[in-house]
Amino acid sequence: MNTLLAFSITFLASFLVVPIALGLARLIGVYTIVNERRCHVYVLFGKVLTIIDEPGLHFLWPLMQWQSFIVNWMGKCYVLDMRLDQVYLRSAPVNSEEGAPMGIGIWYEMFISDPVAFLFKNMDPRGSLAANVGNSTVRCLSNLPLANMMINRHGMSSTVRDEVSPKSHEWGYRLGSVYIRKVHFRDREMIRQIESKVVNRLRQVTSAIKQDGANQVSIITSTADRKAAVEFAKAAAIRPELVGHALHNICRDPETSDAMFTILETQKLLDCKTKLTLIPRRSGLLTDLLAARDNPVPVPAVTEGQFFQP
Repeated sequence: MNTLLAFSITFLASFLVVPIALGLARLIGVYTIVNERRCHVYVLFGKVLTIIDEPGLHFLWPLMQWQSFIVNWMGKCYVLDMRLDQVYLRSAPVNSEEGAPMGIGIWYEMFISDPVAFLFKNMDPRGSLAANVGNSTVRCLSNLPLANMMINRHGMSSTVRDEVSPKSHEWGYRLGSVYIRKVHFRDREMIRQIESKVVNRLRQVTSAIKQDGANQVSIITSTADRKAAVEFAKAAAIRPELVGHALHNICRDPETSDAMFTILETQKLLDCKTKLTLIPRRSGLLTDLLAARDNPVPVPAVTEGQFFQP
C-alpha cells in the first residue's frame, strides 16, 4: 500500500502538479523559453524593456526586475521569427533600350535584423520591402539593351541588391541574396511574332539541311554511277579479247571445238523452246501428213445451190 501510495503521489506530482506550477511561473513572468531562431520583445507602457534573442531558458527577474511580474498582464510580448524568408516578385514591368515591354521576375531573401525597428518603424515592413525591390528593379533595369537584359542576369541582380540593401535596413529588414530569375516579353502580339519568326527560321534551317543532304546523296550516287560505268566500260572492252583468246585456245583441239559448238547449238535450240519433230529416214508419206497436220489448208464454205469444184 505504501508503494502504491508513493507511486500515485509521484504520478500526480510529475504529470499534474509540476506542469501546473511551471505554467503559473511562466504566467507571472518568472521565466520564459525562447525557441531556436525566435526573438522575444517585451513592451510595457509603450517602452521596450528587453529583447531576448538567444535560444534557451531565461529568468526575467534579472532582466526586468519587478516589472517582470506584470509585463505579461499589463504589457505585451512580441515573438518574432528570425529565420530566413524568401519572396518571389513576378513580372516587374520594365522597358528595354529598344522599347520592348519586358517583365522581370525577382527572387530575393530577407530576414529581421532589428526587432524594434521591425515592430515600430513601419506598419508593413514586408510589403514596403517588396515595393522597394520592385521600384529599384524598374529604376535600375529600365532602358538596358535587350541582349544584356536577356543574358546578364548576375550583373542585374547585383545592381538591384546594392540599390535596396541600405534602405531596407532602416525598417528592420535586411535583404539577402537577390536573383533575376525570369525575363520575358509582356506583349502577346510581340510573343506571337517572335514565335512565328523562330518557326520560319527553323523551317528554313530544316529545308537547308534537307537540301544539303539531298545534294550530298546525289553527289555520292553520281560518283558511284560514274565509277560503275567506267568499270563496266573497261569490262566490255576487255571481254572480246578474253573471249577470243579462250576460243583460240579451244580451237587448237578439233574434237574439243566440235563438242563445244555442238553443245552451244543444242543449248540454243533448247532455250528457244521450239517444237521439234524427229522423223526417221525414208519416211515417205509420213512427212507430208505431219506437215499437213501442223499447217491445215482452209476449205471454202459451200452455200446452197452451189457445187464444189476441186
